[in-house]
Amino acid sequence: MSESSLAELLRARGLRLTAQRQLILQAVLDLGHATPEQVHTAVREVAAGVNITTIYRTLELLERLGLVTHTHLSHGSPTYHAAGADQHVHLVCRECGAIDEMDPELLRPLADRLAGERGFRVDIGHVSFFGVCERCGNEGQE
Repeated sequence: MSESSLAELLRARGLRLTAQRQLILQAVLDLGHATPEQVHTAVREVAAGVNITTIYRTLELLERLGLVTHTHLSHGSPTYHAAGADQHVHLVCRECGAIDEMDPELLRPLADRLAGERGFRVDIGHVSFFGVCERCGNEGQE
């Protein structure tokens, strides 16, 4: 998202574009998947005075604006990533912590079945699978 687009979006909500908001959004976009603590570390490389409370509040604002979304990939902090049409399912390695993505349409048959049989609509964009990635799985076989 360009700086002018972000500024317009914020102004439409009666808010203004601050350097901190811009840095935090850029950090999420650059990192791909990041906890508030990881965003904080990235932002502090550029602006040392930004505190963790500002990171959390800004991430909440950016989520309300529809610019980022979060999911829970562990028992710790939520993980944020850019919002948009590119919904994806998270594959989280319990060994190394790597996060990969897969096309959510692979889950469409299951989601359709749950909707038909139970009336339950799955939010596929928030689905996470935990397991062992190929690299870690191969290390035990070597």
